[in-house]
Parts: sequence; C-alpha cells; structure tokens
Amino acid sequence: MTAGVGRGARIRGRFLANRMAMASAAVLTCLVAIAAFAPWILDLLGLDAQATNLFARSQPAGPDHLLGTDEAGRDILARLILGSRASLAVGLTTAVTAAAIGTLIGLFAGYFGGWLDRVLMRCTDGVISLPLLPLLIVLSVIDFDKLGIGWIDGGSGLTLIVFIISLVAWPTVARLVRAETLSLKSREFVTAARAQGAPPLYVIRRHILPNCLSPIIVATTLSVGKIILLESVLSYLGLGIQPPTPSWGNMLTNAQDYLFSAPELALWPGLAILTAVVAFNFLGDGLQDAFDPRRDRR
Repeated sequence: MTAGVGRGARIRGRFLANRMAMASAAVLTCLVAIAAFAPWILDLLGLDAQATNLFARSQPAGPDHLLGTDEAGRDILARLILGSRASLAVGLTTAVTAAAIGTLIGLFAGYFGGWLDRVLMRCTDGVISLPLLPLLIVLSVIDFDKLGIGWIDGGSGLTLIVFIISLVAWPTVARLVRAETLSLKSREFVTAARAQGAPPLYVIRRHILPNCLSPIIVATTLSVGKIILLESVLSYLGLGIQPPTPSWGNMLTNAQDYLFSAPELALWPGLAILTAVVAFNFLGDGLQDAFDPRRDRR
C-alpha cells in the first residue's frame, strides 16, 4: 500500500512539475467548462447562436459582436461557444468509447492467448491497415435506416460521427493493453489468484485492468485531439455535424467560400481547433512522462 501511495505521489509530482501539461490542463478545463455551460453563458452575454441578420452579414468585430458576424449575420462568438459542445463532445465521447472497445479486445487477447489472441490481433491489424479518411467518408454516407439501425443517423449527426470514428480508433489502445496484459499475467499476484481458483473474469477485473489504467489514460488523452481533427475534416467535407447545430468543423465549411473576403470566418474556428488539439497533445505528453515507470528507477 505504501509503495502504491508513494508511486502515486511521484506521478502527481512529475505531472505538476510539467508546466506545459499544467497549462494545457488549465486551457482544457476552461474549454470544457465553456462547452458544459454554453447555454447559460450565451444567456449571460445576451447572445443567440442561431439568430440571423442578413443586414449585418460579415461584419467586423465591434461592441455588438465581439468577433464579428458570419455570412448569415450570426454572431461568431456565440457560434464558437455553442460549437464547442459538439466538437468536444465528439472528441471526448469517441475517445472513451474507442478506449473501452480497445481495452476489452486487448484484455481478452492478452489474457486468454491462443486462437482468440490470433483472431483479435489479425482483426486489429486489418483495421490499422485500412485507409482512414476514405473509410470514414464511406461509412458516413451509409444509409443506416436501410440497415435497421436508423437511430445512428438521428439528430445532428453527432451519434453517427461517434459511431464511425469509434469503429476505427480502438486498435492503438488494444495493442497497448494486450502488451501490458501479457506482461502482467505472468506476475506473482496474478499467478497466486489463478492458483486459488479465481475465475478469469475476476482476475482480469481485479488484477489486470487496474494495472493497465496508466497506458489506457495516456492513449485516450492523446487520441482526443486526433478525433477532434477527424470530426473537423468530416464536417469540412459536409459529412460531420449537420446544420443548424454548429461545430468548429462545419463553421470552417461555411467559411471556405469567404476566405478572401472575410478570412476571420475561418480564423476563429481554426484557432479553436488548434488550441484544443495542441492542449490535448501536451496533456497526453505530460501524462505519459508522469506515468513512465522508467522515471521511478532514476
């Protein structure tokens, strides 16, 4: 217990000493808070992200519109705030969903081995070998109503984006968890639990999974930025979050026809995407350094 507490304190200390990781955590906390309380923030500021004013299209920044207006006269700041909900929700939800899928596959492949390991790892290799963007484009245009699972297509397209990206984003976590499981299942505490007759699912849940959390957390954090970029690309191609629900990606889509006449329409959502992706990457790097077991041996 003391060793575990000591290692936890060392991990926490290394993370707190990483200035970039701490700054990224602060930035992401602000972004998540903005996304979570977006309706209340808009009410407080007296803004409406959906209100159009054709007589005030592409207006520059001013006291009435702090970041200006878009091609339909909508307030850019309001749409950035509301759009953060969709973009961050896709990134976080998809990362957690993909991590859950990859964790299950990695645990079962690494613990049971044999034919199950071979089948699951060949499936993993097959997903890794697929060209990612073309595959996502194909999946995003499938009519799921005809397949009897129309709930995936419902709403603004957020469920669809989470579903299709989760299908291809799990292999990294699966490989990491499998490697960690192969190492852990030969350790003394796992061998002792198996010798006492503990069932496999109990051993996995009680002894293997808790010791795999470090690589899972790091991989999940690092994948959020990549997923936000994928959502932005799909939205830019018109296959992501569907209007009238704003997201940073479809704001870029709407701005592509005004790059020369009103470049700020692309600047602000692009900057928001850049900030979120860079912050998640620095946070992931900080967690990776903090959890690195080699740092404990120095």
